Amino acid sequence: MILSCGYLFLCQITQLIVLALRGDRSNEVEILVLRHQVAVLRRQVSRPDLEPADRAVLSVLSRLLPRPRWASFFVTPATLLRWHRDLVARRWTYPRRPGRPSTSAQVRRLVLRLAQENPTWGCRRIQGELGGLGYRIAASTVWKILTRAGLDPAPRRSGPTWTQFLAAQAKGILACDFLHVDMIGLTRVYVLFLIEIGTRRVHILGATRNPTGAWVTQLARNLMMDLGDRGSQFKFLIRDRDTKYTAMFDGVFTAEGIEVLRSPSGAPRANAHAERWVGTVRRECLDRMLIYNPRHLQVVLDEYVTHYNDHRPHQGRAQRPPNREEPPPPVADLATIRVHRRKILHGMISEYLQAA
Repeated sequence: MILSCGYLFLCQITQLIVLALRGDRSNEVEILVLRHQVAVLRRQVSRPDLEPADRAVLSVLSRLLPRPRWASFFVTPATLLRWHRDLVARRWTYPRRPGRPSTSAQVRRLVLRLAQENPTWGCRRIQGELGGLGYRIAASTVWKILTRAGLDPAPRRSGPTWTQFLAAQAKGILACDFLHVDMIGLTRVYVLFLIEIGTRRVHILGATRNPTGAWVTQLARNLMMDLGDRGSQFKFLIRDRDTKYTAMFDGVFTAEGIEVLRSPSGAPRANAHAERWVGTVRRECLDRMLIYNPRHLQVVLDEYVTHYNDHRPHQGRAQRPPNREEPPPPVADLATIRVHRRKILHGMISEYLQAA
């Protein structure tokens, strides 16, 4: 840009010197020729394509030519003045001194994190929490960040989700559901199971071809007898809206002080732990073998559930099985310790233990 402007200015100065040395008659003839050429070009080009250096030269020359003679330019006078103003602005532009510093991206992410993890927190509550972390920020700034992110800055943005509810109340929640299995003869068997959300412990209550309300109710009574004193620690039971869950089934649990929660229709996430266990038992066991009859199915599920409760690690329990509360053993030197394999379901599943 600077080199182009310098070159054009040098060319214009050279032409002025040449014109000064010429005679007046030659200059007048040349002016007539140039005016005619400009008129021809104006008829052919409606909008000339100018480089920044061309604009700079024309702006400077406009100051050397009287205003009544500006009609000789192929741009309007307003355009020439605008170009000149741009040159002046660039000449006298100083580095901008920033005013109030903008909120950093790190603070914005922290504000959104606090809002999403705490639905009941408003702008001032988040502002106070940030102050405790060493971030000084105005409540209006918090309000602006939440509004731009599409979050309501009011004290309550939304109610707790099913995931938040299950995580907060996990130790006192039971969940039950049906698992259906198609046997080798294409006969369908229904399995009623129950899972303890806090420990992920699974109970297989029974399996039948024709589940009825009376059958489901009797299995619920058997379960409460097996739980014994442990049944008092549970406060909620999550189930779907299947008609096989009768009022007598719910009465077995309400008599023990357990509130029955019915999940919304068509919302499998409301009973996510039971749905996840169904997917696990299918992938690891039932989809890999043929089931002959309900008795065979009961034997297979009992062996798998024993493996699931006593050995299979769970990410939600720091890689501990449901029936183990102590942490896993320390890392051993494989050069001195042997690893023993135990076959489950005739080798379809393997368990590995440190040999004594």
